[in-house]
Amino acid sequence: MSSKQRPRPSTAVLESIVGRAFAQTMAMIHVANNRKEKRRGDPKVGGHPASCASSIHVLGALHLVARGVHDYVCCKPHAAPVDHAFHHAMQVFRDEKSDTWLDEEASKAVMYTLRAFPEPDIHSHVFQSYHARTDPDSFHFLPSGSVGIPPVVSVYLALAHRYARDHGYEVPPDAHFWSLIGDSEFREGSLLEALPDVAERQLGNVTWIIDYNRQNLDGTRIPNQRGLRSSDCERIERTALANGWRVIQVRHGRYRRELFTRPGGEALQRYFEQGVTDYEYQMLLYRRDAADLRRRVLAHSNEAKPLLDALKDEELLRALDDVGGHCLETLIEALERSRLDPEEPFLVIAHTIKGWNLRSAAHPANHSTLPGNEEMDEILKRAGLSWDDPFARFADGTPEAKYLATLRDEYRTGIVEHHELRERNRDKVRDAIVDSGGIPETIGIDLSLFPMTHTQWMWGQLAAKLVRVGSASQPITDGGEEQQIELNETEARWAPAAQFVLTLSPDVGTSTNISPAMDKRIYGPDVEQYKAPEFDLQVRHPGLVTSDDPWTRHIRFEIAEANCMSAMGAFGRMAHYTGLPFFPMMTVYDFFIKRALDQLYYNLYWGSEFVLMGTPSGVTLSPEGAQHSWKSDIQIPNLITWEPVFALEMDWILADAMRRQMMDENEGRRGVLIRAVTRSIPQNLLLENMRRQARFKREGELGGRLLVPKGTAAGDGEVDESEVPAWSDSELLEAVREECLAGGYRLVDRRGYAGYEPGDNVVNVFAMGSVVTEALDAAAKLLERGVLANVIVISSPELLLGILGDKDDYRHLREGLEVNGDLHLAPSTEVTDEAELVSLAGRRVPCVAVCDGEAGLLDNIGSIVGVRQVTLAVRKFTKCGRPDQVYRYLGLDGDAIAEACGEVLSRTALEDLRLSPAMLAKLAEREASGSAVQDWRELWPAPRGGRS
Repeated sequence: MSSKQRPRPSTAVLESIVGRAFAQTMAMIHVANNRKEKRRGDPKVGGHPASCASSIHVLGALHLVARGVHDYVCCKPHAAPVDHAFHHAMQVFRDEKSDTWLDEEASKAVMYTLRAFPEPDIHSHVFQSYHARTDPDSFHFLPSGSVGIPPVVSVYLALAHRYARDHGYEVPPDAHFWSLIGDSEFREGSLLEALPDVAERQLGNVTWIIDYNRQNLDGTRIPNQRGLRSSDCERIERTALANGWRVIQVRHGRYRRELFTRPGGEALQRYFEQGVTDYEYQMLLYRRDAADLRRRVLAHSNEAKPLLDALKDEELLRALDDVGGHCLETLIEALERSRLDPEEPFLVIAHTIKGWNLRSAAHPANHSTLPGNEEMDEILKRAGLSWDDPFARFADGTPEAKYLATLRDEYRTGIVEHHELRERNRDKVRDAIVDSGGIPETIGIDLSLFPMTHTQWMWGQLAAKLVRVGSASQPITDGGEEQQIELNETEARWAPAAQFVLTLSPDVGTSTNISPAMDKRIYGPDVEQYKAPEFDLQVRHPGLVTSDDPWTRHIRFEIAEANCMSAMGAFGRMAHYTGLPFFPMMTVYDFFIKRALDQLYYNLYWGSEFVLMGTPSGVTLSPEGAQHSWKSDIQIPNLITWEPVFALEMDWILADAMRRQMMDENEGRRGVLIRAVTRSIPQNLLLENMRRQARFKREGELGGRLLVPKGTAAGDGEVDESEVPAWSDSELLEAVREECLAGGYRLVDRRGYAGYEPGDNVVNVFAMGSVVTEALDAAAKLLERGVLANVIVISSPELLLGILGDKDDYRHLREGLEVNGDLHLAPSTEVTDEAELVSLAGRRVPCVAVCDGEAGLLDNIGSIVGVRQVTLAVRKFTKCGRPDQVYRYLGLDGDAIAEACGEVLSRTALEDLRLSPAMLAKLAEREASGSAVQDWRELWPAPRGGRS
């Protein structure tokens, strides 16, 4: 049953439900602020009763009438308790784990938990301060803690649903996307930036509602009407109209509108709309002085006198209060009208009163004002409630209970059907993947003709191939002729997953190598007049005319990183909502990720699944100069970061990310950030260095001998490394692939070479991204000076050193790469001192880390394993120039790395361990007796739980 088909009760019944929801909203906030367990010194709990009150009728009209079960809602954060109160009345609280509905007692219990910490032994469910994905009524509700972002996300969720339908997938056909936005929130740049995009994409299933209460957190808003040449509601209207939206001003309630039809009524209407500023109106509401109001209306126009003479003071004050945002009939009419046009978005400006029906109504400082005990008693009493049972529902048999039961049955049935649709879609995709032979470990780009290339180029090749494979089942019609795509065996295995791939970019698609993925594949409203252009321009450029044809795979944006980031997040959330695992891959200049960092954080908190390609990254875009250079350390839960060096790594990483998403094996790493560069390097460096490592030599032919570098004279028990065969290339690449996907691998490994003495001449160089070539240069220079430097490539700082590495105690760093803080002892050259202390050289293998970004990306290696570390990073603004010039300027070149290695080795050499002969004797006795050294784990109390 849709909202149109649903039988509607009388306005009186709806008002009664709204009145109880209002009381229970206030009770939730009151309980949160008066818990017995509050401790002295705890920060205030607070709440936003006045903000909830201003939106109570808007949300009442939405939840009780206008909204359908498949619709999506994002609501201003401060009104979250209002939504919970209506959902409590509708009985739609749900336990996702057990897939059951909360009964009446459990539902009431949740109403007591606003802003409570979810202690497992106390609460089964709690409500966060704002809308959260963990709320028991979060179905189709977007998290709202970040003001200005959820409404934009909802817009692109609407786009994602339309994209799914146009591409032949099953989604609810009538979903509408509602957003309630504060009038101050509407000054957020994210909302204004999205306005034209919504209209251009003809998203008629979008309605934004402005809660126009003329106040914000700091007090009454005082827009400069001389500067704006109008009130702020008219500025909002003009802004929306100029950007292609339709606007409904819900200024007046039914009572006002009736007064306007009487003699003198038109003059009163002109006064309310043109004769009073927002600030003056708020002060009139606050003062409630009927005589002053009469005087001001007459000063504006004497034509209002007949009406004013006929009205009693209380009637005039009632007219002052009767804004449209608190009139259910007017609101319902506006909201229902807003969802009728299939191509034009609507902006509804609902004029409301902040603090409606509270003693703090229109008070300039009412944002966090809490009703006292006496006022709360009055509020509950008006709604027929008491503190004995403040969250009681209407008695069975009442008109309110009957209507709410209708909503309950409709929503519960619809939610179950939607979950079944989601699982059906999910199973269909996974079955197709299994039937095709599973997702391969590589996408398979032939690099034989590209010995010198960069990772951004590889990204473009991979994106183009995935898009081509994914659209193979939908022939492209070009000039009336179908272009059928033929797939080989490996590509056919990719097809079930690749069909969900789409690319996005904020006007940097061509410059980031995804032109083939864009060409004639731009998704958007079908524009017939551009399909057969009269101009025959012979230019090499992708075709960018939008189309809603099923082979389209690219979402194009203007220079709007924030919009693009929100769209990526919305598409990446479709698996959760519809079971369709769309795999959005967004390309953006890495430096400009910061412009959309709020949106990225929101996507990750929301649990979206995506690939964000930051390219070019670091200072490798040096010809562009200092303003395109800074690479930040971004560590956010649910995000995994990658920085491949070689083109093959990009293939492995992307293939692994797709497999994990399709099979739902990406918990804690649903967001994927890959940083690429435009600096080409010889691709043969990977295999050449792998073949030289002792661990990859044929053990039988090595015979336990030590290796020496090619061209070095071998002594007894040593052998020229080039004379000992290594594993096959396929075996080497498989070993590197596994280590790469674990977070890092040894590109240069001096272990097994003659002269390798940890604690004396060994240093580990950790390098990430493009500067790996400088690390290789440093390792070669150090070898000439007798220093054996291992070069360890960090493919994922998150897996190796960050949140994901911490989850298993950095196992790959410690065990896979065998990097540790072991102390290596050797006799010292010092003579025993007067105290007869034995002096030994106690040294660990130090490390140097190098990256072309913030030091924070890699500066914790030494602290993890317990060794000295020097980190080379970008610490000043750069200049234009070639990468090698810029690296030298920033101290990231081979000479600087070699110098850092010498510095950290010399510091380590100053460390000594001193033992007395007596202690040595005791240690010898203990070893002889077999006494075990105690482990701290045996002495420490057993932990209550492992890492989460």
